[in-house]
Amino acid sequence: MRFLVILACVLAGCLAQKPHPCKSPPLMTGGLSVSTQNEKLWLYARYVYDALGQRIRLMEMGSYENKTFTADVLLLFKQSTLYEINDRARTCKKMPLKPDFHPLEIPQTASLLAQLVLGSSSGPGEGLLVNTWTGDMPDKGGKYISTVTEFGCIPVSTLAQTSQYGWVLTSFFNNVIGISDPTLLTPPSFCPDAELEADSEEEPVDFFGLFFKN
Repeated sequence: MRFLVILACVLAGCLAQKPHPCKSPPLMTGGLSVSTQNEKLWLYARYVYDALGQRIRLMEMGSYENKTFTADVLLLFKQSTLYEINDRARTCKKMPLKPDFHPLEIPQTASLLAQLVLGSSSGPGEGLLVNTWTGDMPDKGGKYISTVTEFGCIPVSTLAQTSQYGWVLTSFFNNVIGISDPTLLTPPSFCPDAELEADSEEEPVDFFGLFFKN
């Protein structure tokens, strides 16, 4: 009986713990969607994420200003290089990558808005416990609101305020911890000879700007 009382107290203490900022798993794959408040953009993308090697692969399709597009991009932050890959034509476009790598995480400066259940808390398996945080976007002004799972810190959604597009909503789904095909994070064999287009008329690409390609 005493053991049951102690166990109940331990469980109550665990449930009562205040959520803390966290980092998402360093290796993940999954899908995401992006849409903007001004309705200029929507997209769907498969992603491969490697925080250890600071590499991201995005395979996108969507619409920008009522024009559809597809894109396959590999971001190598340690090399400050982005590859735009065309597997069918076996060609690569190599461009500079401006920003530093920012891992998927809830920063220590974030403020907790709420802990809540997505779905239902009426029965086992009917809901997902998540934490919603808010803070200031680094170097861009505006605010963000991010939701991650309580267990695992898996990203669910991020709402970011921008001057050009209004609020930008990114939703994550089908997340899997780990990377089943690491070759997706290295340039294809036909890419290494691509010349860096530093003098291109296009602006250097950063991770956020990838979502606003036409």
